[in-house]
Amino acid sequence: MIESGRLRPRLRYGRGWLVRLSPVFLTIVIAGLAYATPPELAFSRLLPAAPALAAAMWPVLPTILLGTVCLILMIGLSLVFPDLGTWWTAAGIIAVTVAAAYGSHLRLQRERTLFQVRLVAEAAQQVVLSPLPRRLGNIEIESLYLAAAAEARIGGDFYEVVDTPYGVRLLIGDVRGKGLPAVGAAAAIVNAFREAAYDERDMVDVARRLDASSTRYNAAFSPDGSTERFATALLAEIPHEGRRIDILNCGHPPPMLLNHGDLRVLESAAPSPLLSLAELIGDHYTVDTFDFAPGDLLLLYTDGIAETRARDGAFFPLAAWMRRQPPTPPRALLTALHHDLLRHSRGDLDDDIAALAVRLGEPRGPESA
Repeated sequence: MIESGRLRPRLRYGRGWLVRLSPVFLTIVIAGLAYATPPELAFSRLLPAAPALAAAMWPVLPTILLGTVCLILMIGLSLVFPDLGTWWTAAGIIAVTVAAAYGSHLRLQRERTLFQVRLVAEAAQQVVLSPLPRRLGNIEIESLYLAAAAEARIGGDFYEVVDTPYGVRLLIGDVRGKGLPAVGAAAAIVNAFREAAYDERDMVDVARRLDASSTRYNAAFSPDGSTERFATALLAEIPHEGRRIDILNCGHPPPMLLNHGDLRVLESAAPSPLLSLAELIGDHYTVDTFDFAPGDLLLLYTDGIAETRARDGAFFPLAAWMRRQPPTPPRALLTALHHDLLRHSRGDLDDDIAALAVRLGEPRGPESA
Protein backbone atom coordinates (compact mmCIF):
# COMPACT_ATOMS: atom_id res chain seq x y z
CA MET A 1 0.00 0.00 0.00
CA ILE A 2 1.28 3.45 -0.91
CA GLU A 3 1.63 5.43 2.30
CA SER A 4 -1.02 8.04 2.99
CA GLY A 5 -0.06 11.63 3.51
CA ARG A 6 -0.66 15.25 2.61
CA LEU A 7 1.41 17.73 0.72
CA ARG A 8 2.34 20.69 2.89
CA PRO A 9 3.13 23.69 0.69
CA ARG A 10 4.17 25.68 3.76
CA LEU A 11 6.48 24.62 6.58
CA ARG A 12 4.57 23.19 9.49
CA TYR A 13 4.62 25.30 12.61
CA GLY A 14 7.39 24.07 14.86
CA ARG A 15 9.23 22.11 12.17
CA GLY A 16 12.73 22.88 10.96
CA TRP A 17 15.70 24.24 12.85
CA LEU A 18 15.08 27.84 11.73
CA VAL A 19 11.60 27.80 13.19
CA ARG A 20 12.72 26.07 16.37
CA LEU A 21 15.47 28.63 16.93
CA SER A 22 13.23 31.61 16.17
CA PRO A 23 12.78 32.48 19.90
CA VAL A 24 16.57 32.73 20.20
CA PHE A 25 16.78 34.92 17.09
CA LEU A 26 13.97 37.10 18.44
CA THR A 27 15.79 37.51 21.75
CA ILE A 28 19.02 38.55 20.00
CA VAL A 29 17.24 41.02 17.72
CA ILE A 30 15.30 42.66 20.55
CA ALA A 31 18.37 42.88 22.78
CA GLY A 32 20.44 44.32 19.92
CA LEU A 33 17.82 46.95 19.10
CA ALA A 34 17.43 47.85 22.78
CA TYR A 35 21.20 48.38 23.08
CA ALA A 36 21.68 50.22 19.76
CA THR A 37 18.71 52.61 19.95
CA PRO A 38 17.84 55.44 22.36
CA PRO A 39 16.18 54.36 25.64
CA GLU A 40 13.04 56.29 24.68
CA LEU A 41 12.20 53.64 22.05
CA ALA A 42 12.12 50.98 24.81
CA PHE A 43 12.68 47.94 22.60
CA SER A 44 13.54 46.05 25.77
CA ARG A 45 9.84 45.89 26.63
CA LEU A 46 9.47 43.35 23.81
CA LEU A 47 11.67 40.77 25.56
CA PRO A 48 8.70 38.88 27.11
CA ALA A 49 7.66 37.95 23.55
CA ALA A 50 10.59 35.52 23.26
CA PRO A 51 9.53 33.05 26.01
CA ALA A 52 5.91 33.40 24.84
CA LEU A 53 6.99 32.25 21.36
CA ALA A 54 9.14 29.46 22.80
CA ALA A 55 6.12 27.95 24.57
CA ALA A 56 4.59 27.06 21.20
CA MET A 57 7.46 24.75 20.21
CA TRP A 58 9.84 24.13 23.13
CA PRO A 59 9.57 21.91 26.24
CA VAL A 60 9.06 23.46 29.66
CA LEU A 61 12.70 23.65 30.83
CA PRO A 62 14.16 25.36 27.72
CA THR A 63 11.28 27.85 27.84
CA ILE A 64 12.14 28.73 31.44
CA LEU A 65 15.84 29.00 30.56
CA LEU A 66 15.09 31.41 27.73
CA GLY A 67 12.95 33.51 30.07
CA THR A 68 15.86 33.56 32.53
CA VAL A 69 18.23 34.72 29.76
CA CYS A 70 15.79 37.50 28.84
CA LEU A 71 15.64 38.56 32.49
CA ILE A 72 19.45 38.66 32.72
CA LEU A 73 19.61 40.68 29.48
CA MET A 74 17.08 43.13 30.91
CA ILE A 75 19.15 43.56 34.06
CA GLY A 76 22.28 44.10 31.92
CA LEU A 77 20.52 46.73 29.78
CA SER A 78 19.43 48.54 32.95
CA LEU A 79 23.08 48.93 33.91
CA VAL A 80 23.74 50.66 30.59
CA PHE A 81 20.49 52.69 30.58
CA PRO A 82 19.48 53.43 34.21
CA ASP A 83 16.16 55.06 33.21
CA LEU A 84 14.89 52.04 31.25
CA GLY A 85 12.09 51.02 33.63
CA THR A 86 13.74 47.75 34.55
CA TRP A 87 11.43 46.50 37.25
CA TRP A 88 8.23 46.72 35.27
CA THR A 89 9.76 44.94 32.29
CA ALA A 90 11.45 42.35 34.53
CA ALA A 91 8.13 41.61 36.21
CA GLY A 92 6.57 41.19 32.77
CA ILE A 93 9.30 38.75 31.72
CA ILE A 94 8.78 36.66 34.88
CA ALA A 95 5.01 36.60 34.49
CA VAL A 96 5.14 35.71 30.80
CA THR A 97 7.78 33.01 31.43
CA VAL A 98 5.64 31.33 34.08
CA ALA A 99 2.59 31.44 31.81
CA ALA A 100 4.65 30.20 28.86
CA ALA A 101 6.02 27.27 30.87
CA TYR A 102 2.50 26.27 31.86
CA GLY A 103 1.32 26.61 28.25
CA SER A 104 4.23 24.44 27.09
CA HIS A 105 3.25 21.81 29.67
CA LEU A 106 -0.36 21.75 28.39
CA ARG A 107 0.82 21.55 24.78
CA LEU A 108 3.04 18.56 25.53
CA GLN A 109 0.14 16.80 27.26
CA ARG A 110 -2.06 17.31 24.19
CA GLU A 111 0.70 16.04 21.91
CA ARG A 112 1.04 12.88 23.99
CA THR A 113 -2.72 12.38 23.83
CA LEU A 114 -2.67 12.90 20.06
CA PHE A 115 0.14 10.37 19.77
CA GLN A 116 -1.94 7.76 21.60
CA VAL A 117 -4.96 8.52 19.41
CA ARG A 118 -2.84 8.06 16.30
CA LEU A 119 -1.64 4.69 17.61
CA VAL A 120 -5.27 3.63 18.00
CA ALA A 121 -6.02 4.92 14.49
CA GLU A 122 -3.15 2.89 13.07
CA ALA A 123 -4.47 -0.20 14.85
CA ALA A 124 -7.91 0.49 13.33
CA GLN A 125 -6.29 0.82 9.93
CA GLN A 126 -4.78 -2.64 10.25
CA VAL A 127 -8.27 -4.01 10.94
CA VAL A 128 -10.16 -2.19 8.17
CA LEU A 129 -7.40 -1.68 5.62
CA SER A 130 -5.18 -4.69 6.06
CA PRO A 131 -2.10 -4.91 3.83
CA LEU A 132 -2.99 -6.34 0.44
CA PRO A 133 -0.96 -8.92 -1.50
CA ARG A 134 1.03 -7.38 -4.33
CA ARG A 135 0.30 -10.33 -6.62
CA LEU A 136 -2.29 -13.09 -6.76
CA GLY A 137 -1.41 -15.51 -9.54
CA ASN A 138 -1.09 -13.39 -12.68
CA ILE A 139 -2.90 -10.40 -11.14
CA GLU A 140 -0.88 -7.42 -9.84
CA ILE A 141 -2.54 -5.28 -7.17
CA GLU A 142 -1.66 -1.97 -5.54
CA SER A 143 -3.62 0.24 -3.14
CA LEU A 144 -3.65 3.91 -2.16
CA TYR A 145 -5.25 5.62 0.81
CA LEU A 146 -5.19 9.35 1.62
CA ALA A 147 -6.97 10.75 4.65
CA ALA A 148 -8.47 14.23 4.35
CA ALA A 149 -7.86 15.11 8.02
CA ALA A 150 -4.33 16.30 8.69
CA GLU A 151 -3.64 13.85 11.53
CA ALA A 152 -5.96 11.04 10.44
CA ARG A 153 -4.87 7.59 9.33
CA ILE A 154 -8.24 6.26 8.32
CA GLY A 155 -11.74 7.41 7.44
CA GLY A 156 -14.91 6.05 5.89
CA ASP A 157 -13.34 4.75 2.67
CA PHE A 158 -12.49 1.06 2.54
CA TYR A 159 -11.20 -1.68 0.25
CA GLU A 160 -10.28 -5.36 0.37
CA VAL A 161 -8.99 -8.08 -1.95
CA VAL A 162 -9.34 -11.82 -1.31
CA ASP A 163 -8.37 -14.88 -3.34
CA THR A 164 -11.31 -17.30 -3.33
CA PRO A 165 -12.18 -20.59 -5.08
CA TYR A 166 -14.31 -18.52 -7.48
CA GLY A 167 -11.55 -16.08 -8.42
CA VAL A 168 -9.94 -12.94 -7.05
CA ARG A 169 -12.64 -10.76 -5.52
CA LEU A 170 -12.22 -7.06 -4.85
CA LEU A 171 -14.21 -4.59 -2.80
CA ILE A 172 -14.02 -0.80 -2.62
CA GLY A 173 -16.51 1.56 -1.07
CA ASP A 174 -17.27 4.72 0.85
CA VAL A 175 -19.40 5.14 3.97
CA ARG A 176 -21.43 8.32 4.16
CA GLY A 177 -20.23 10.33 7.14
CA LYS A 178 -17.02 11.04 9.02
CA GLY A 179 -15.21 10.04 12.18
CA LEU A 180 -15.32 6.86 14.22
CA PRO A 181 -18.94 5.93 13.33
CA ALA A 182 -17.96 5.82 9.65
CA VAL A 183 -14.88 3.76 10.50
CA GLY A 184 -17.04 1.30 12.44
CA ALA A 185 -19.50 0.98 9.57
CA ALA A 186 -16.62 0.42 7.13
CA ALA A 187 -15.16 -2.27 9.41
CA ALA A 188 -18.51 -4.08 9.54
CA ILE A 189 -18.74 -4.14 5.74
CA VAL A 190 -15.14 -5.23 5.18
CA ASN A 191 -15.35 -8.02 7.77
CA ALA A 192 -18.57 -9.29 6.21
CA PHE A 193 -16.91 -9.28 2.78
CA ARG A 194 -13.94 -11.28 4.02
CA GLU A 195 -16.28 -14.07 5.08
CA ALA A 196 -18.91 -13.86 2.35
CA ALA A 197 -16.38 -13.74 -0.48
CA TYR A 198 -15.24 -17.25 0.45
CA ASP A 199 -18.65 -18.67 1.29
CA GLU A 200 -20.87 -17.39 -1.52
CA ARG A 201 -20.53 -18.53 -5.11
CA ASP A 202 -22.69 -15.72 -6.51
CA MET A 203 -21.63 -12.08 -6.08
CA VAL A 204 -25.27 -11.12 -5.62
CA ASP A 205 -25.32 -13.19 -2.44
CA VAL A 206 -22.11 -11.48 -1.33
CA ALA A 207 -23.74 -8.08 -1.83
CA ARG A 208 -26.80 -9.16 0.15
CA ARG A 209 -24.63 -10.20 3.07
CA LEU A 210 -22.78 -6.88 2.98
CA ASP A 211 -26.10 -5.06 3.02
CA ALA A 212 -27.33 -7.14 5.95
CA SER A 213 -24.14 -6.50 7.92
CA SER A 214 -24.29 -2.76 7.23
CA THR A 215 -27.97 -2.63 8.22
CA ARG A 216 -27.32 -4.49 11.49
CA TYR A 217 -24.46 -2.16 12.37
CA ASN A 218 -26.55 0.93 11.72
CA ALA A 219 -29.37 -0.49 13.82
CA ALA A 220 -27.00 -1.13 16.73
CA PHE A 221 -25.21 2.21 16.39
CA SER A 222 -27.84 4.61 15.13
CA PRO A 223 -26.43 7.64 13.30
CA ASP A 224 -26.84 11.03 14.93
CA GLY A 225 -29.63 13.19 13.61
CA SER A 226 -32.14 12.28 10.94
CA THR A 227 -29.65 11.36 8.22
CA GLU A 228 -29.16 7.73 7.29
CA ARG A 229 -25.72 6.15 7.26
CA PHE A 230 -25.34 4.23 4.03
CA ALA A 231 -22.41 3.18 1.88
CA THR A 232 -21.55 2.92 -1.77
CA ALA A 233 -19.67 -0.22 -2.76
CA LEU A 234 -18.28 -1.90 -5.83
CA LEU A 235 -17.57 -5.62 -5.99
CA ALA A 236 -15.44 -7.14 -8.73
CA GLU A 237 -14.51 -10.73 -9.53
CA ILE A 238 -11.65 -11.82 -11.80
CA PRO A 239 -11.66 -15.56 -12.58
CA HIS A 240 -8.33 -17.30 -12.12
CA GLU A 241 -8.10 -17.88 -15.87
CA GLY A 242 -8.68 -14.14 -16.45
CA ARG A 243 -10.03 -12.74 -19.73
CA ARG A 244 -13.08 -11.16 -18.07
CA ILE A 245 -14.18 -9.25 -15.00
CA ASP A 246 -17.59 -9.30 -13.32
CA ILE A 247 -18.71 -6.10 -11.58
CA LEU A 248 -21.58 -5.44 -9.18
CA ASN A 249 -21.91 -1.72 -8.54
CA CYS A 250 -23.92 -0.46 -5.56
CA GLY A 251 -24.01 3.25 -6.37
CA HIS A 252 -20.23 3.60 -6.55
CA PRO A 253 -18.18 5.53 -9.17
CA PRO A 254 -17.59 3.17 -12.12
CA PRO A 255 -14.08 1.76 -12.54
CA MET A 256 -11.85 2.71 -15.44
CA LEU A 257 -10.06 0.22 -17.70
CA LEU A 258 -6.99 1.32 -19.64
CA ASN A 259 -5.84 -0.76 -22.61
CA HIS A 260 -2.85 0.70 -24.51
CA GLY A 261 -4.20 4.25 -24.31
CA ASP A 262 -7.83 3.24 -24.90
CA LEU A 263 -9.90 4.16 -21.85
CA ARG A 264 -13.20 2.46 -21.03
CA VAL A 265 -15.50 3.47 -18.19
CA LEU A 266 -17.18 0.28 -16.97
CA GLU A 267 -20.71 1.57 -16.44
CA SER A 268 -23.34 -0.83 -15.08
CA ALA A 269 -26.38 -1.58 -17.20
CA ALA A 270 -28.72 -1.20 -14.21
CA PRO A 271 -28.04 0.34 -10.79
CA SER A 272 -27.87 -1.82 -7.68
CA PRO A 273 -29.02 -0.47 -4.29
CA LEU A 274 -26.57 1.17 -1.95
CA LEU A 275 -25.68 -0.76 1.17
CA SER A 276 -28.25 -0.33 3.95
CA LEU A 277 -30.90 0.83 1.46
CA ALA A 278 -31.98 -2.52 -0.03
CA GLU A 279 -34.97 -2.76 2.31
CA LEU A 280 -36.19 0.63 1.10
CA ILE A 281 -35.67 0.36 -2.65
CA GLY A 282 -35.47 -3.41 -3.19
CA ASP A 283 -32.56 -5.83 -3.39
CA HIS A 284 -32.36 -6.08 -7.18
CA TYR A 285 -28.67 -6.54 -7.95
CA THR A 286 -27.06 -6.58 -11.39
CA VAL A 287 -23.75 -8.17 -12.33
CA ASP A 288 -22.08 -6.84 -15.50
CA THR A 289 -19.32 -8.67 -17.36
CA PHE A 290 -16.52 -6.92 -19.24
CA ASP A 291 -13.47 -8.10 -21.18
CA PHE A 292 -10.25 -8.01 -19.18
CA ALA A 293 -7.24 -8.94 -21.31
CA PRO A 294 -3.61 -9.37 -20.25
CA GLY A 295 -1.95 -5.98 -19.97
CA ASP A 296 -5.19 -4.17 -19.11
CA LEU A 297 -4.95 -1.78 -16.17
CA LEU A 298 -8.02 -1.39 -13.97
CA LEU A 299 -8.55 1.54 -11.58
CA LEU A 300 -11.14 1.32 -8.81
CA TYR A 301 -11.53 4.50 -6.76
CA THR A 302 -13.75 6.41 -4.36
CA ASP A 303 -15.47 9.68 -5.22
CA GLY A 304 -12.88 11.70 -3.29
CA ILE A 305 -10.55 11.41 -6.30
CA ALA A 306 -12.97 12.74 -8.92
CA GLU A 307 -14.16 15.44 -6.50
CA THR A 308 -10.71 16.74 -5.59
CA ARG A 309 -10.77 20.48 -6.28
CA ALA A 310 -8.11 22.96 -7.22
CA ARG A 311 -7.99 26.45 -5.72
CA ASP A 312 -10.17 27.75 -8.59
CA GLY A 313 -12.80 25.05 -7.92
CA ALA A 314 -11.93 22.84 -10.90
CA PHE A 315 -12.34 19.11 -10.31
CA PHE A 316 -9.49 16.69 -10.88
CA PRO A 317 -9.81 15.47 -14.52
CA LEU A 318 -9.50 11.77 -13.75
CA ALA A 319 -10.59 10.42 -17.14
CA ALA A 320 -8.26 12.75 -19.05
CA TRP A 321 -5.46 11.93 -16.60
CA MET A 322 -5.94 8.19 -17.15
CA ARG A 323 -5.76 8.57 -20.94
CA ARG A 324 -2.35 10.23 -20.62
CA GLN A 325 -0.85 7.38 -18.60
CA PRO A 326 1.61 5.08 -20.38
CA PRO A 327 1.56 1.30 -19.85
CA THR A 328 2.81 1.06 -16.29
CA PRO A 329 2.66 -1.24 -13.25
CA PRO A 330 -0.11 -0.57 -10.73
CA ARG A 331 2.30 0.85 -8.16
CA ALA A 332 3.69 3.40 -10.61
CA LEU A 333 0.16 4.41 -11.63
CA LEU A 334 -0.95 5.07 -8.05
CA THR A 335 2.30 6.84 -7.21
CA ALA A 336 1.69 9.24 -10.10
CA LEU A 337 -1.97 9.62 -9.08
CA HIS A 338 -0.96 10.37 -5.50
CA HIS A 339 1.48 13.06 -6.64
CA ASP A 340 -0.90 14.69 -9.13
CA LEU A 341 -3.83 14.75 -6.69
CA LEU A 342 -1.78 16.56 -4.09
CA ARG A 343 -0.42 18.95 -6.69
CA HIS A 344 -3.90 19.66 -8.08
CA SER A 345 -5.36 20.38 -4.64
CA ARG A 346 -2.22 22.09 -3.28
CA GLY A 347 -2.28 19.54 -0.48
CA ASP A 348 -5.76 20.57 0.70
CA LEU A 349 -7.84 17.40 0.40
CA ASP A 350 -11.55 17.80 1.17
CA ASP A 351 -12.41 14.10 1.35
CA ASP A 352 -10.80 10.75 2.04
CA ILE A 353 -9.39 8.99 -0.99
CA ALA A 354 -8.97 5.29 -1.70
CA ALA A 355 -7.96 3.52 -4.90
CA LEU A 356 -7.04 0.07 -6.17
CA ALA A 357 -5.02 -0.51 -9.31
CA VAL A 358 -5.12 -3.97 -10.86
CA ARG A 359 -3.23 -5.30 -13.87
CA LEU A 360 -3.74 -8.66 -15.51
CA GLY A 361 -0.62 -10.45 -16.65
CA GLU A 362 -0.22 -13.35 -19.00
CA PRO A 363 -1.60 -16.59 -17.55
CA ARG A 364 1.05 -18.75 -15.95
CA GLY A 365 1.61 -22.28 -17.15
CA PRO A 366 1.79 -25.28 -14.80
CA GLU A 367 5.59 -25.18 -14.68
CA SER A 368 5.85 -21.46 -13.84
CA ALA A 369 2.99 -21.79 -11.34
